[in-house]
Amino acid sequence: MSEKVKLSKDGSSIDFVQSENVPTSLKKFRQSPEIEGFYRFIFENDLQKEGYEILDKIITQRKLKKQADKKQAVEDKKDAKKKK
Repeated sequence: MSEKVKLSKDGSSIDFVQSENVPTSLKKFRQSPEIEGFYRFIFENDLQKEGYEILDKIITQRKLKKQADKKQAVEDKKDAKKKK
């Protein structure tokens, strides 16, 4: 993929090539056109620090949500046992 990322005329959005199928492995995911375009956009616009901060926040939010969901599942299981 040698072409640059395409920005809209006003610079408010990015045009990516979208593939029809979802990659199944992590390696294929990283090589997908959408992710390659995202990485290229980050690099070409010198946004590595900002990109890292955004991804770090997303990862943290997902971990917290996963922990909350796990805790809720345990509580639901306890409630189900009490009803029996």
